Amino acid sequence: MEHCYKHALLCHFTCLFVLAQLLTCVSTKEFLVFGPSDPIVAAPGGEAILPCSLFPVMNVENMEELRWFRSRFSEAVFVYWNQQEQKQEQMAEYSGRTWLVKDQFHQGKAAVRIGNVQVSDSGIYVCFFKQGRFYEEAILELKVAVVGSVPEVHIKGPEDGGVCVVCMTSGWYPKPQVQWRDSRGEKLPSSSEYHTEDAEGLFSMKTTLVVRDSSLGNVTCSTFNPILGQEKAMAMFIPEPFFPQASPWMPAFAVSVTMMGLLVLGSCCFLIKEHLAKLPLQQERENLRCQQETFQKTKEALLETTSILQEELDQRKAAYRAAWRKAQLYADWRKEHFQAWSVTLDPDSAHPILAISQDRMSVTWKDTTMCLDGLFYVLGTEGISSGRHYWEVKMKDGDSSKWILGVCREDVDRGGLYFESPEKGFWTVGRSSSGYWAYVDSGRAPLSFRQAPQSVGVFVDYTEGDISFYNMSDMSHIFSFHEASFSGTLFPYFRLKSGDVSMILSSEEFPVPISILPSLKESLCSPREGLTLGSSVVDPLEEEESPFLSHPSDTLPP
Repeated sequence: MEHCYKHALLCHFTCLFVLAQLLTCVSTKEFLVFGPSDPIVAAPGGEAILPCSLFPVMNVENMEELRWFRSRFSEAVFVYWNQQEQKQEQMAEYSGRTWLVKDQFHQGKAAVRIGNVQVSDSGIYVCFFKQGRFYEEAILELKVAVVGSVPEVHIKGPEDGGVCVVCMTSGWYPKPQVQWRDSRGEKLPSSSEYHTEDAEGLFSMKTTLVVRDSSLGNVTCSTFNPILGQEKAMAMFIPEPFFPQASPWMPAFAVSVTMMGLLVLGSCCFLIKEHLAKLPLQQERENLRCQQETFQKTKEALLETTSILQEELDQRKAAYRAAWRKAQLYADWRKEHFQAWSVTLDPDSAHPILAISQDRMSVTWKDTTMCLDGLFYVLGTEGISSGRHYWEVKMKDGDSSKWILGVCREDVDRGGLYFESPEKGFWTVGRSSSGYWAYVDSGRAPLSFRQAPQSVGVFVDYTEGDISFYNMSDMSHIFSFHEASFSGTLFPYFRLKSGDVSMILSSEEFPVPISILPSLKESLCSPREGLTLGSSVVDPLEEEESPFLSHPSDTLPP
């Protein structure tokens, strides 16, 4: 009896503990923002509604700020702040065309209606909800599409041994797919295809088909919109009399021309043979002398070319040694010119909610059951004011959490609400709920990976003003800040935003995956969009040639 009583009391306390943890999580993680999973489709000149909803459900009316924007935060489509629309931040092309839908505020839903939809409205949108210091966002996609007119098909006339058929249609967006088919549904290759675009961005198509087989009968021109999945088609019957008839004298004419050509060819061969037979021996000696002169000129040209190539090779080797910092190579190549930096965490700079290990080499949450998203950061103990240094940050559960890492200036203002950017003295990359990002002056630059990073290498070249990040899981380049404006001392910067994430510091030698070595040339030749990414770290041997300098020929003299 006493054992049963103890067991019931233990179950009661366990339930109370779980309930307390759930209440803590709900009160800390205030809400999530969701948008539609499928793209929103609208026609030019019509309306498009961009909806977003909150979880858990709460009244949107009391939200501090609602914002819909394009790829950057400053490209505002609609701003609703302190229960009033703010038009001063709105982009000019959306002025007078956007309205806030409030009828479902009490259900935790809000939407922006865009009127008179234009082709330029197609693309990615972000809805941003903020309450106090907590904010969350979701991504939406708007596709503008319209089905145009039914194709008009007519016979143009005889052409190239057959009948030319023309198909015209207009008022489509995006550019439609036009296809010819016969009566059995088999595809027919078009002879030509043209398209034009009017002032509203709508496409008009004109395509032609030359039919040489009179047994086809019907041909069909179909126009297909790839976004809406809709098709319009028109068939055309081609009567057999429209096909050109062969003339009876054409075979005789062809035979006559062939015979005349053979006679002329035979006469020419006989004359040439007679001429060659009469050439004197002097002509043969003249030919031999010309060949000797040609050989001598060729030899001199080769010697001159060899000298030029050798000089150019020496110049390219010198340029390679001077420009190694600008090439995008893997981290294990780059670290040859950088010094391993023993980074330790400064407990005095850490937020009270963060736990610093005894050796000051890792940081995590003190209470892993809490769901937080705020300015919880910690700095490195020692700063960098010269030279080249690198360190590695390993992440536990980094691909399912939100975090930011990099470097910051000693004098940056970290009080209150702030956003990391080079303009404010932060050079960082990180992960949010919508993916991986580099935080640049203009907002955020999206990052993509062949393999999600489990650890990140940070390379700081203070002299050259270069800060680069590498994915240490496959040693590939992530992002680089070139010609950064440094002043004073730079400190390692670590920020935990949300999720069960831990950061572990390491400055040990990085392993060299054998599989990455054959792809070195591919890494050097792959361009990136936006800011210039990556830099070379290999200092070649005396006889080694630059891997990223092209040569005028496949072989060069030693």
